[in-house]
Amino acid sequence: MTGFLGITQSLTGRLWVGPPVEVDRQAEALEQSTGLPRAVCQVLARRGVEVPEAEAFLAPQLRDLLPDPRGLRDMELAATRFLAAVERRDRIAIFADYDVDGGTSAALLLDWLRQVGMEATLYVPDRIDEGYGPNDEAMAALAAEHDLIICVDCGTLSHGPVAAAKGADVVILDHHLGGETLPDALAVVNPNRQDESGDLAHLCAAGVVFLMLVEAGRQMRVAGRTGPDLISLLDLVALATVADVAPLVGVNRAFVRQGLKIMARRARPGLVALADVGRVDTAPTAYTLGFVMGPRVNAGGRIGKADLGARLLATSDPSEARAMAERLDQLNTERREIESAVQAAAMAQAEARGFDAPLVWAAGAGWHPGVVGIVASRLKEAANRPAIVIGLEAGMGKGSGRSISGVDLGAAIQRLAHEGLLERGGGHKMAAGLTVDEAKLEPAMARLSELLAKQGAGQGGAADLRLDGLLMPRAATPELITQIEAAGPFGAGAPSPRYVFANMQITFAKRVGDRHLKLRFSDGTGGQMDAICFGAYDGPLGAALEGHGGARFHLAGRIELNTWQGRQSAQLRLEDAAPAG
Repeated sequence: MTGFLGITQSLTGRLWVGPPVEVDRQAEALEQSTGLPRAVCQVLARRGVEVPEAEAFLAPQLRDLLPDPRGLRDMELAATRFLAAVERRDRIAIFADYDVDGGTSAALLLDWLRQVGMEATLYVPDRIDEGYGPNDEAMAALAAEHDLIICVDCGTLSHGPVAAAKGADVVILDHHLGGETLPDALAVVNPNRQDESGDLAHLCAAGVVFLMLVEAGRQMRVAGRTGPDLISLLDLVALATVADVAPLVGVNRAFVRQGLKIMARRARPGLVALADVGRVDTAPTAYTLGFVMGPRVNAGGRIGKADLGARLLATSDPSEARAMAERLDQLNTERREIESAVQAAAMAQAEARGFDAPLVWAAGAGWHPGVVGIVASRLKEAANRPAIVIGLEAGMGKGSGRSISGVDLGAAIQRLAHEGLLERGGGHKMAAGLTVDEAKLEPAMARLSELLAKQGAGQGGAADLRLDGLLMPRAATPELITQIEAAGPFGAGAPSPRYVFANMQITFAKRVGDRHLKLRFSDGTGGQMDAICFGAYDGPLGAALEGHGGARFHLAGRIELNTWQGRQSAQLRLEDAAPAG
């Protein structure tokens, strides 16, 4: 196969894949019609944006993209019961999942209720002792003390636990794949119910909760009342959308764009404290949400106190927020250490098994269930395949999986559970969880690989590097980066664009710490640019580029703003390189 610029094996062994011909043609048409830089038009073309849509796409408005909440089944009923609880001062309990999506969903409801003078009980199950989702004992106990239980980011498959909640109404606000039947709850609002159209399947749970609050606001206006300010809650929705790896398409783009603006105001104590412990000193970006804030919120549910993240996001006390954020930061450091050991073992096992199959998986005794999902993400990135990582204990395995674009892992996992190869399992397109009898592990993974192959998993090269086009150092300006960012935010379903700087001469190379490399390169005509390559010495890039010997290279990566002493410049975050010529 011919690679982009003829590169079939880069320094890291990857095939470079350029944009398809039809994307190049569309980019050219956009460039001619809009006058935008070619690099921006390449991003728009890859997203399928037509010429008449370009202006609106670059400035997404929530009012234009927000769907009618009543388009989801049971939504009107859920909002009506929620408002009735507020009106009657019912005792409300919120049962939330232990991850960022669950925590932000709970915080949305707690914040809204606090604005109308009400409090609610927060219950987050322990990952190890209770596992994912509602359980009979917890639901029965909550029902004995509350009139309404709202399950967020969980509950769609919880038939038994919902039945155990005798005497209380149960409302489920979720996004995980539904089964053939639903629990006997008062309302199950979920865009991934089997009887839904799927038009809003990209929403995370916090997006569903936000839509319920939109519907509640509509009902309040009809009744002549004014509800809380919903726009101020979008910082939480943005965090959940990015951290839960929801596709950044449709209304999710508007949620994140608007939410980042709200977050920049530093009005929510929990998010301010998270930014401070994460040393975020610039305006927040999607990267901040996914790689700085999200992992810290998740750390409580992974290896610490399960409700810590939700309580941090919901608190209005800055000193309490600082204390909780510092604890989560400590837990996140501990999580990294645990993750590192599991990742090394899982990667070695997966590599020995091979990266060519439709599914990459690994399982090990004693692997902490709080980190298997993160390690699955690492395997997925390394192999460009759906990945499953399972921790084994006492003959049972608890695992987590991550998928690639276009492959519905949650549906395949649910199919496996239905076939009896798993004790339980579910999730959504990009992520899933499972429990498996160790005796069934090998046949379960073989069957899962077979199901994923039917969806097209395993067809791409394990190490293909997808590129959006060529760029020159003079063109890579802060202004261009700002224009490219207008086509974002980038993340799941909308990968950040990668460009190649072709035939470049390295004029400066310096090792930074043990693993990283700082570069400066030139095109030979006066155009030059800085680059940073994180983890360069974990592979062949560091030694090859530091000892370049005057040779020229094609350099591939993402361009970003670098701020130093108040001045901004463009910088290449280098991901790969290949000898030129």
